[in-house]
Amino acid sequence: MPIDLHTHSTASDGTEAPALVVERAVEAGLGTIALTDHDTTLGWDEAAAAARRLGLTLVPGIEVSCARGRQSIHLLAYLPDPTHPDLVAELEQARDSRDTRLDRMVSRMAADGIPVTVEAVRAEVEEGATVGRPHIADALVRAGVVAHRDEAFATVLGNDSPYYVAHYAPDPVRAVEVVRAAGGAAVVAHAWSGTRGRVVSDAVIEEMVAAGLTGIEVHHRDHDAEAVAHLHDLATALGLVATGSSDYHGDGKLNRLGEFTTDPDALAAIEDVASGSEVVRP
Repeated sequence: MPIDLHTHSTASDGTEAPALVVERAVEAGLGTIALTDHDTTLGWDEAAAAARRLGLTLVPGIEVSCARGRQSIHLLAYLPDPTHPDLVAELEQARDSRDTRLDRMVSRMAADGIPVTVEAVRAEVEEGATVGRPHIADALVRAGVVAHRDEAFATVLGNDSPYYVAHYAPDPVRAVEVVRAAGGAAVVAHAWSGTRGRVVSDAVIEEMVAAGLTGIEVHHRDHDAEAVAHLHDLATALGLVATGSSDYHGDGKLNRLGEFTTDPDALAAIEDVASGSEVVRP
């Protein structure tokens, strides 16, 4: 059955609870999903319980926010030990920085007359969830400033916006090292996404390979035919696993569960590398 290795829940910036993401995956005909919320493992237990109940295989994961200069790079960490001290420390620092960043971005918007408050934004965040720009977007939608998240990012929340504030994110090489030390497999996410600014260069990916990178997310909604061809060839040349995923966020994005999937052999290769935690099987 199809495998989708990149989904989000209300533990970060998705719009559906972890258990509901699992239910939606079953409805979509998937046999396996990975829950990969931003910088957190908060949704793992709820998703695992739902997966066992509904007969779905769950790959516990994290989407680790990284940066090289002003370039945002995302790393999918599959099956790491969630208690590993270095991983815990990196994720906590990232979440704390995201929290203070939210206040600063909202303050800048309010100073320019945009009708949004910190209280309104925090009301959009599930207790304990990783906060992010999508939560600001949801508050702007609720206030009638924009129609949807995509419009918010195209206007006031983009990286080039005067309201943009960076948050702490480890260098991608450091992130790969931490994920591998925690027994996880590391796969670079949407590396050639045209909607997210500059692509991740081959040189940076080669640095990540030297640190223990396992794979590249080749098939993704944000990758055009040129990107898919290049990343497929790069994965082959560097001996990396090629994956495909939806990057599902519920109603938060147009991405649909199972629109891109991963070959079972690729998942098996990821499992062979990882030793930090276990795949949840029904």
